[in-house]
Amino acid sequence: MLHPRARTMLLLAIPALIIGVVSSLVLIVVMKVASVLQTLLWNALPAGLGVTADSPAWIVVMLTLTGIAVGLVIRFSPGHAGPDPAQEPLIGAPVSPSALPGLIIALILGLAGGVSLGPEHPIMAVNIGLAVFLGSRILPRVGALDWTILASAGTIGALFGTPVAAALIFSQTLSSNNDVPLWDKLFAPLMAAAAGALTTSLFFHPHFSLSLPHYGQMQIADIFSGAIVVAIAIALGMVAVWCLPRLHRLMHRLKHPVLILGAGGLILGILGAIGGTVTLFKGLDEMQQLAFSQVFSVSDYLLFAVIKLAALVVAAACGFRGGRIFPAVFVGVALGLMLHEHVDAVPAAITVSCSILGLVLVVTRDAWLSLFMAAVVVPDSTLFPLLCIVMLPAWLLLAGKPMMMAWRNDK
Repeated sequence: MLHPRARTMLLLAIPALIIGVVSSLVLIVVMKVASVLQTLLWNALPAGLGVTADSPAWIVVMLTLTGIAVGLVIRFSPGHAGPDPAQEPLIGAPVSPSALPGLIIALILGLAGGVSLGPEHPIMAVNIGLAVFLGSRILPRVGALDWTILASAGTIGALFGTPVAAALIFSQTLSSNNDVPLWDKLFAPLMAAAAGALTTSLFFHPHFSLSLPHYGQMQIADIFSGAIVVAIAIALGMVAVWCLPRLHRLMHRLKHPVLILGAGGLILGILGAIGGTVTLFKGLDEMQQLAFSQVFSVSDYLLFAVIKLAALVVAAACGFRGGRIFPAVFVGVALGLMLHEHVDAVPAAITVSCSILGLVLVVTRDAWLSLFMAAVVVPDSTLFPLLCIVMLPAWLLLAGKPMMMAWRNDK
């Protein structure tokens, strides 16, 4: 016979499995539709019009029209496509079901149109909203917080293709007590995360890792080099933290979503024309181009990092529906490759992983998620002790510093 604790954990096992699978399917469908639309907008359409997709004029026109389209969706859809992601954490309060269709459409348009944001925040909001709305009706005795935790865990597993990230994140948020051990609380969320990750793997494999030269044995000098790289990444990220709320306030003086998003799309188009198509979109596929290319110089990598970070700030400040983690990883890769090209005595594995750690830490203030992203992009087991060590000065530098969010009284 099972212990009462085991029976308690099993009560949410089936709902957790279902939520994990559904969370993954929502992500897969959205990404597939966005991919098809992206191919149409950036391949078929310019080819039919006799223009090249990487021409500055096409980039400016496409981003401007994308901004106008997203603005129209936010203005006229029920619920105005949910809350502004610039003012919300990754895991927030449930969104009204009436706002979810508009949120999905706004996300798809942004992903396909080349906006420098990822899918993580809107997908999280959609899955949490669906889980709370349906779950509270099917099992009303289960609280909204439990449905929120299961949906967010399933989404994290689906996004990153592994339940490890969910385990790390929720190990610090689901604090244990003497009566309920931590792993009792983690059981159902990990079930949801595993279901989400396995479902995603049936359709595609998220490709985060870069092909970088293997890192050998850790040296004392590498710790100092890594700490310096992290400090540089944090300094660059804190510039974005300072700019985001101020630009958000400035852009929202226009009042109307179509004007705000249209102007934001124009600015993004200009930035994209300067940085090229590699600085567009969410950044995961594009960072592979950076790592494989043999033609980019120090100035090129620096340009990519600055343009992508500026585009991230503009997109978030204007209210585009999207997340900031994936673009931050791209910025970290570009910055790390630039630092390695500048000082090639420091291995690229150190500069890239430490840059990612610093940038993601600035964006999320989640040490476990930052370590996870750095470790999966540069999957070298000999690096992990170094990353854990350089996390300590990074955490000290960011203690008490403002978050990368807009001020809530701007609107």
